[in-house]
Amino acid sequence: MRPRYFILLVLVFVLTASVFAQQDDDDVQSWNDVQITVPISKKIDLTLITTARIGQNLSRLNEARIAPGFVFKPTKAFSIAPSYTAIVSRNSAGQFRDEHRFSVRGTYKFPTKPIGVSHRSTYEYRVRTSGNSWRYRAAIVLERDLPKKFMADSKIFAIEEVFYVSTTKRFSRNRFSIGISKKLDKRLTLDVYYLRQNDGRTFQGDVNVIGTTWRINL
Repeated sequence: MRPRYFILLVLVFVLTASVFAQQDDDDVQSWNDVQITVPISKKIDLTLITTARIGQNLSRLNEARIAPGFVFKPTKAFSIAPSYTAIVSRNSAGQFRDEHRFSVRGTYKFPTKPIGVSHRSTYEYRVRTSGNSWRYRAAIVLERDLPKKFMADSKIFAIEEVFYVSTTKRFSRNRFSIGISKKLDKRLTLDVYYLRQNDGRTFQGDVNVIGTTWRINL
């Protein structure tokens, strides 16, 4: 696929998502991550991710996270990443509640060119005061390098992810995101993206998000 056709296709997706996202009762949020990666060996990385989520139409802090973990890379195509996440988030009454989340994520990169295709499966066990539960997340990730004359050291990406939740016993959440990843230098990369989440069963389930991820490789 020629670059200009791929970019045109992405723009169509963005416009379509924006049209479907316009709902009066939706929340507009900002999700901001800082991800630090420390290589331990050629096949093992130590990671630390901190997150701040601003909600209620960008007017207050809704959630804060910190997540240490590891990434094991037995092959170039496959990786597995166990992690623990400590979360403080607001409930429907506006009060902060704690959550402890234990996760394992497996990612497989298919040998496709020029568009990279990956499948990501994540299993999560959630420990909360409202009751423990688990969920499964399946995602397809598409990536395409942008032409150097357009934006050097950058790529465009799109992610479609669905959630199976044990409490509802169904796939009750969907996320679609699209954005640009730009390598600023050899140790720092910035992702900027738009995300649309649909979930009519949980508090603040339907949201529009403008997000950033700062990736620091030490």
